[in-house]
Order: sequence, then structure tokens, then C-alpha cells
Amino acid sequence: MVIAAANVNDLDISRDQLSWAAGLLQVHNYPTTGMFLLYAAVVIMCVVVFNLGFARKLPLLKNVIVYTALLIGAIPLTIFAVGMAVVESLIAAGIVLLIYKVRLRKHKREQREADQQETMQG
Repeated sequence: MVIAAANVNDLDISRDQLSWAAGLLQVHNYPTTGMFLLYAAVVIMCVVVFNLGFARKLPLLKNVIVYTALLIGAIPLTIFAVGMAVVESLIAAGIVLLIYKVRLRKHKREQREADQQETMQG
């Protein structure tokens, strides 16, 4: 039994079938290069979201394990990102987490200043 596989360059995909990021990276015109760029975009956004939302100071070996898992997990996300808004969702999550971090830092600074004023008065 012979199973035929389609050549990546023979696929007929229009710009309308792609997500915004996949279209921007021209996956429809240059499939191989576009997929590598899309993978890079997914990995970069995953790293940004991880660092903004979940990262703590970890030992080197644990860092290697976490980032290796992230690199492997980005492969199926890249496949989904061709037709779905994966990169766009990661960008939105990054923006929300960045706003949260900025507000949290501002709140902690104000709290620290209020505590310092309390100790000076009392």
C-alpha cells in the first residue's frame, strides 16, 4: 500500500484561509520559510507570556526543562496558528499580563511609600 503525501509547495492556500499572523508571514506564498517564521513568532510570544505571567527564578536545569517543553509545545501551536488566531491570542495575553505587572508594581510601590510614611509618623 502506497500513501501519497502532498508536497508542501503544491498546496493551494489563499490568504483568506490564514490567520492574520500567518498571512503577515506569507505562509501562503513561501510555505517552508513562513512556517519557520510562524514557529519563531509562536515561541517568542510563548516565552514573553510565560515570563510575564508565570516565571519565577528557577535553577538552570529546571529552566532548561521548562524551555525545552515550551519549544516542543510550540510545534502543535504553530500548526494551529496557520488557520487560528494563536499568535494574536498570545499577543493579547501578553498585553494583559504587561498591564497587570505594571499596575502591580505601581501598587506595591505606593504601598511601600505608605508604610514608610506610617513608620515616620508613628
